[in-house]
Amino acid sequence: MEKTINEVFRNRAKKYKNRIAVEKKSRGVWESASWHQYYGAARDVGLALHFLGIKKGDRVCILAENRLEWLYADMGTLGLGGVVVPIYTTLPPAEVGYLIENCGARVIFVEDRSQLDKVLACRENLSNLEQIVVLDPGDAEGKDFLSFKEFSRRGRQKQKECPGFFEQLSCGVEPDDMATIVYTSGTTGVPKGAVITHKNIMAVLRSLSSVRPRYCYDTDQVVPFLPLSHVYARFGDHFFGIYIGVTASYAESISEFARDIKERCPHVIQAVPRVCEKIYRKILEQVDGQPLWKQKIFKWGHGIGIEISGLREENKPVSFFLALKYKLAYLLIFKKLARALGGRVRWITASGAATSRDIILFFNAAGITVVEGYGMTECCAPACMSHLDDFRIGTVGYPIPGVDIKLADDGEILIRGDNVFAGYWKMEEATRKVFTKDGYFKSGDIGEFEDGFLKITDRKKDLIITSGGKNIAPQKIEGLFKSDPLFEHVIVIGESRKFLTALLNINLVQASFLARKNKIFFDRPEELLESSDFLKIIAVHVAKKNARLARYETIKKYLILKNPFSSVGGELTASLKLKRNVIVKRHRQLIDSMYADLN
Repeated sequence: MEKTINEVFRNRAKKYKNRIAVEKKSRGVWESASWHQYYGAARDVGLALHFLGIKKGDRVCILAENRLEWLYADMGTLGLGGVVVPIYTTLPPAEVGYLIENCGARVIFVEDRSQLDKVLACRENLSNLEQIVVLDPGDAEGKDFLSFKEFSRRGRQKQKECPGFFEQLSCGVEPDDMATIVYTSGTTGVPKGAVITHKNIMAVLRSLSSVRPRYCYDTDQVVPFLPLSHVYARFGDHFFGIYIGVTASYAESISEFARDIKERCPHVIQAVPRVCEKIYRKILEQVDGQPLWKQKIFKWGHGIGIEISGLREENKPVSFFLALKYKLAYLLIFKKLARALGGRVRWITASGAATSRDIILFFNAAGITVVEGYGMTECCAPACMSHLDDFRIGTVGYPIPGVDIKLADDGEILIRGDNVFAGYWKMEEATRKVFTKDGYFKSGDIGEFEDGFLKITDRKKDLIITSGGKNIAPQKIEGLFKSDPLFEHVIVIGESRKFLTALLNINLVQASFLARKNKIFFDRPEELLESSDFLKIIAVHVAKKNARLARYETIKKYLILKNPFSSVGGELTASLKLKRNVIVKRHRQLIDSMYADLN
């Protein structure tokens, strides 16, 4: 049985040899590497690091967008027993400097000149950093760094001098050795570095591969587009891809993934709810622009698909005539969606946050199963996942094999298993606080079980308790509102208040469409946010969503923010989750104004 990701990588390279392992689109051109080339490039990095003085347990940072060199640096560092510390490229220089210094990194791989400048801006305060390697230096020159090309050349030279030495180092890595430190996205407080071992990684990979029917096969093609700096992409796309032996075609960018998916036709898509929402909204926008008779056909076919999805969810048979009607609906409606996603997609994930039932039903109706899941950095991404033939919409499925989950008295989800991390880097007290006496990790999420399926009701710290004593899960309400293409982001407010309010970001593309449909004239879409006629349309959409909520859950007042939430602006994490505390603090006066008449 394979005990480290290093052993897995060696074995897959031997097994698949000259078959394409990874490729990356850059400036419109695909650059590929066979399994043999992939392993060789990683070995070059590992040997160059070793002869630079990097030893087992030393930390190496990667500050770059997805690219083949990212993968080579990752597997090369792991191969010699080093510890990889990914850093998001969206972070400002001060935060980049904090992470490099906190983990004590001796080497850092950076994307290009712009990322290099972030490191150089805080270079004097980085007491352990010895070497900067630039993946794409461009025209940059200087004594402060080495190019990745030159760094790899040094590794190749060492391979000629010491053949087999990298394999010796790789075999010397044990399951309990550190593999990576992944810093939490920091929705609140100082980022904490989750220490993850090879044993943790292997527990997840073995668990996912044991589920039947299988999620992936070695004949599958995937098109990863989520950032490798995030634990979800690194474990789900990268490590699991190596374990299974898939061909991974990394998209040029997250903004271009739709084009690259059409080109490479993946069998599975690792996505987050935000991506599913965007695809769903895009389709609805297109439907709204069609003639009335086509809209009626879409509504009919969608209804048939939802009926089929409901029967699958309940494990009930589909009648002959219903199956016949679905075939017709697929040809008329859903085939177009399948083609837009490459034509071969079996399933798509929607993990990491709550996803509207309407959105899940839409994909399921099209014959593309939405796999809901649940996890976090501290348990190496997944702890629960829906099964392809056994799911319940609105839940995150069953605990994956080898993971034990129970609920505390207050409903907090407690997790135990070999996938659970070793602790927080240099934070003994914080580590002690997140574990129970019997070794369960305190997730900070509130949940409940429904016939064995785990349902997430909210974050423990996000749970809103109104002044009237009502406990309200804001994510449920926010997810409902975001199923409407008009709402880009929604954040619900109401802690210790008499009623709920909300801050809204409006999707200006959908707003423009609705304005034209209702003959509201405008020069720029932004003008609609101040148009009294268009504000009435927004009010109608809010009312429709409120009608689906209990009275105490309804949004009584709301304000529209003209500047959209973004990771650059600091309101979203790099994985596109709302930083609730940041947003509330930044807009405190606006929020207070919605409650002013109560004072």
